[in-house]
Parts: sequence; structure tokens; C-alpha cells
Amino acid sequence: MKNILFTAGSKIVTFFSFLGGLVTLASQTFYWIFIPPFKKERIYEQCEKAGVESFPIISLVAFFIGVIMALQTAYQMQRLGAEMYIGSIVALSMVRELGPVITALVVAGRVGASITAEIGSMQVTEQVDALQTLATNPVKYLVVPRFLALSIMLPILTLYSDIIGIFGGYLICVYKLGVSSGMYRYITFSALLYKDLFTGLFKALFFGMIIAFVSCYGGFNVEGGAEGVGKATASSVVTMFIMIIACDCFFTAVFYFIFP
Repeated sequence: MKNILFTAGSKIVTFFSFLGGLVTLASQTFYWIFIPPFKKERIYEQCEKAGVESFPIISLVAFFIGVIMALQTAYQMQRLGAEMYIGSIVALSMVRELGPVITALVVAGRVGASITAEIGSMQVTEQVDALQTLATNPVKYLVVPRFLALSIMLPILTLYSDIIGIFGGYLICVYKLGVSSGMYRYITFSALLYKDLFTGLFKALFFGMIIAFVSCYGGFNVEGGAEGVGKATASSVVTMFIMIIACDCFFTAVFYFIFP
């Protein structure tokens, strides 16, 4: 019993220490964003790594999700003779939920993991300490460009993912289920409202912030050499996945009452 209480207490302390570390890193990041000099080229470089290089994998995943959504929905809608409404279901599902979440999970696994490994390697080889000896703040130099890049690129990637997913549903409905192209477009865009697009992009913005802060925090707290880098990377990916899903659940509940 004593060991159980000790373990539970240790986990609680670790959890709140992690949250405190994230809040501290976030506050430092928001402070250094507005302090010159502003290195635009480093932000462009991170935008290319986080966003442009993610387009191919986002295209594949979003397309398959759209196709799967259309096929799974068709299984039930065909019994009701309502195949034409599959387009609206695919569009709403992609724009409000699947687009932001799937995009964030892919970017967390691809970009977030690489950020933790990169900063973690710098930490164990004392390159982060070298930055401080050169009067360069590590948060300003390492975190701010990645934070801005992910905050900008996640909504753009999400919008692109929505379009590709809807296109996947279009191919199934038009060429497999016999729905006319004009009817699919009409049903799809008549179902979408501005609030649907807003909620999806708002979530994507927060998901980008989560990926930036968790991955950078994991990198700065690496211990134990190469083995520690591997453990920190795996831990960061799991943490990002959990926080993205939890954040999505929270915002979905909030928007349900704000935009019923």
C-alpha cells in the first residue's frame, strides 16, 4: 500500500512538473517572439520543414480517409436510398474533426519527433550550453522559429487536408455510387458553414502550438546521451498524441455549446 501511494504521488508530481515546464516554456516563447532581432529566414526554413515537406504524406492520408469515410457511410446510406448525402457527411467530418486531428497527428509523428531528437542531440552534446555562452537565448534561437512555423503551417495543412479528403469522397460517390458531380458539389458546399471551417482551423492552430511546445520541451530535458534522446522522442510523441486528442475533445465540447 505504501509503495502504491508513493508511486501515485511520484506520478502526480511528475505530471504537474511537466505542466509547469510547458507553461514556463510557453511564457518565455511569447516573450521572445517580440524581442529583436527577427530572423525571418529561420522561420521560412522551419515552415518548409514542417509544412511544405509534409504535403505528400498529408495528401495520401487525407485522400484515404475521405475514401474510407465515403465507403463506410455508403454501407448504411444505400439502404436508406440517401447516397447523395454522403458528400455532406464526408465534408463535415473532414472539416470539423478528421482534417485537423489527422493532420496534427501526422505532423506530430513526423515533425514533432524530429524536433525533440534534434534539440535533444544538441542538449546532450552541450550545444545548447554553447549558445548561452555566445549570449544567444536557446528559446529565442530554437523554439520561437519552430513555434511560429507550426502555428502558421498547421491551419494551412489542415485546409489542404480537408480539400483532399472531400475529393476522395467525391471520387467514390461519383464513380462508384453514381451520384452526379453537380449534386455532390451542391450537397457538400450547402452543408458547410463558416463556423465549421472556423472550428477546424481554430483547433489546428492550438494543435500546432501543442506540437511545438511539447517537442521542444522534450528536447531540452533529455538526459543520458543517445539512449535518452530515443526515450525523450518516444515520450514526446505519445504526449503530443494524448494532448491533441484531449484538446480536440475539449474544444469540440466548447464549440458544441457556442455554435449549436
